[in-house]
Amino acid sequence: AIAWFTHQFTHQSDVFKLLILFLSDERVPRAIKWGMQSQTSPLGEFDLIQRFFKTQSEPMLTKNPGSVKLGIGDDCALLKIDPTEEIAITSDMLVSGRHFFADANPEWLGWKAIAVNLSDLAAMGARPLGFTLALALPDPNPSWLEAFSRGLFAIANEYDCPLIGGDTTAGPLNICITAFGGIPKDKAIRRSGASEGDDIWVSGTVGDARLTLAALRHEIELSKDDLALVEARMHQPTPRLNLGIALRNVANSALDISDGLLGDLRHILKQSNKDAEIFLDQIPKSSTLLKQSQTIQHQYAASGGDDYELCFTAPISKRDVIAKISADLNLPLTQIGSIQSMQHSVPEIHIIDKDGKELNSQQAGLLLKSFDHFA
Repeated sequence: AIAWFTHQFTHQSDVFKLLILFLSDERVPRAIKWGMQSQTSPLGEFDLIQRFFKTQSEPMLTKNPGSVKLGIGDDCALLKIDPTEEIAITSDMLVSGRHFFADANPEWLGWKAIAVNLSDLAAMGARPLGFTLALALPDPNPSWLEAFSRGLFAIANEYDCPLIGGDTTAGPLNICITAFGGIPKDKAIRRSGASEGDDIWVSGTVGDARLTLAALRHEIELSKDDLALVEARMHQPTPRLNLGIALRNVANSALDISDGLLGDLRHILKQSNKDAEIFLDQIPKSSTLLKQSQTIQHQYAASGGDDYELCFTAPISKRDVIAKISADLNLPLTQIGSIQSMQHSVPEIHIIDKDGKELNSQQAGLLLKSFDHFA
């Protein structure tokens, strides 16, 4: 890249132009875009692990080892298994250009990479035990790694989920985390447990992450104040771990909302062999999303994705218990519909509008779309 620019500009008056074009060229290493030149001595794999990950994981394990018998530094980590518990294991991958913008804030990425895994644990009622990190980097940039690890350990410390191992390599930016959780035996909340007559519930509000994405893509315009109110929902979601634990003896089925509320709900219906009725206007939305047109409100809330709230089903008899859980956690829990017996060979979602009429198949189809990692 330097040779190309030197050939193009031969006059001192063009130095400033040279600098601007050099920094904007896609061939410039990511390190420079993050405001830091590469080190004189390349950062090796084991130096990287020690400096940015092992050093920060050790204080947590020393203070509260929990179920971790051996962390980073050996061929394997060792977990102490409570004989009264079952182990929940989940893995999520975040790929640059697919799940996040290539120039995304690395501190936010560190937070979100763990949050999406903790959300899976929450959906099954598990408490975190620890996680592993597999990280591919195009360039071991200290500035990027410092910010990434800061976000990573901020959420790991907040939810008592220590880093216990992993791997690093050179390659396109790819973040893969595997998280481990503990659940009392036979208390896991599965997708397959929905029963006819169950209420369908959603935690918090949905649609703000999609609203943020639309603003960043310039699909819609948001004021700076409105964007500030919703962007954390996309970049730094809150895993509902306390809710999941509280629902262990309450919910018949549950999952976390990652690819879109109604699309994800279909996983429960498919595994439980049930239909559902959903009241579109009851889907909870933030005050910021409610400023948008009804079309955008419904589209983003029903199918936007990246919400990481919990959708769960529970018997009508549990409504008072759920109301108490909502009050105890200071977290809105909204009933949006009910589980019905399956009428055909595949599960169906019947979407009801504010006038009590069911949407036709074309209208419903737009709201039932969800994120497809291969589409």
